[in-house]
Amino acid sequence: MLEHLTEQPADKILMLMQAFREDPRDTKIDLGVGVYKNADGVTPVMKAVKAAEKKIWEEQESKSYTSLAGEPLYIEGMIKLVLDGAVDRSRIGAVTTPGGTGAIRQAMELIKKTSPQATVWVSNPTWPNHVSILNYLGMRHTAYTYFNTETRDVDFDAMIADLAGVKSGDLVLLHGCCHNPTGANLTLDQWKEVVALINEKGAVPFIDLAYQGFGDGLEADALATRLVAANVGECLIAASCSKNFGIYRERTGILMAIAKDAATAKLSQGMLQFLNRQNYSFPPDHGARVVATILGDDALRQMWIDELEETRLSMLTLRQQLADELKRLTNSDRFDFIAKHRGMFSQIGTTPEKVEVMRAESGIYMVSDSRLNIAGLNATTVPLLAKAIVDAGV
Repeated sequence: MLEHLTEQPADKILMLMQAFREDPRDTKIDLGVGVYKNADGVTPVMKAVKAAEKKIWEEQESKSYTSLAGEPLYIEGMIKLVLDGAVDRSRIGAVTTPGGTGAIRQAMELIKKTSPQATVWVSNPTWPNHVSILNYLGMRHTAYTYFNTETRDVDFDAMIADLAGVKSGDLVLLHGCCHNPTGANLTLDQWKEVVALINEKGAVPFIDLAYQGFGDGLEADALATRLVAANVGECLIAASCSKNFGIYRERTGILMAIAKDAATAKLSQGMLQFLNRQNYSFPPDHGARVVATILGDDALRQMWIDELEETRLSMLTLRQQLADELKRLTNSDRFDFIAKHRGMFSQIGTTPEKVEVMRAESGIYMVSDSRLNIAGLNATTVPLLAKAIVDAGV
């Protein structure tokens, strides 16, 4: 059996990580991996998370299964965090998933089960795993224009022109905030136009919300998702706690299915639990319990909000420092988009060849599509990156 296996394509980011580890240069900079790092290059455990884990350790009396949907307090806390009453609770089905990726996968399984002929529209560019999972499941998908590599901003006119081809029953996959990989986001007015078009076409929005709290703030980053959910009949939302709670390895996510009414939501809940049972039975609990403990305790919640805001502001500071340094070196404002972008990533809009020049000559490691992780920088490495960008002729 196993001899019939074929070699799978290597993951580009994992290859980049390996190359970085093997590079002997002291001045090398890792801007490829999508995790937050502080100024010391460490992905820290939040104080609120440690306090919650201590509380769980002291109070938890059993490690028995919870339910197919996962810990109820986690689900309710996350629905409140993401939607905050934008949709009546009776219209929402929801399950805990192994990370945001698990939520995306379960959502695509749900689409395949209920609408096998539907096309899933994804932004160009998008997080590579969106397309990888769609391909693996053999699902129809197509791309819509999103990013202009000249302006390094959303190409909204082209996006709307492409989405005019959406058919009734299709799914439109949207990044709720902090677009990955570009860092460029829609304005609220643009979101309203997208919602109007989706409703006009009879399509279903599918929102990937992986970075709530990393862009303009915990509430501001949820506004687009709430706007969409409140103004459509059906909606899928995949949310992750990896970034905003810093619990990457705990694999903590949630999938919400918003239905037109309570009866349909009940059917959706049953199907989501069925899919959980088929794929992994009971979802991981520890990360979800940590999040539930934090969201359910006023003191821990405030501690977490303060830490998250410190993280967000540190990335904005790094963005501004990099934009300022590039302005100083080039005597132009063409890199000001870096300060405007939000989240961990910015796509600087250059070629794979120039990305390779930066790696070979300056030890700068970023994904070949020129996505760089702002959180991989600090005050010392910002000037090094800026010089490498200029020297490479970006």
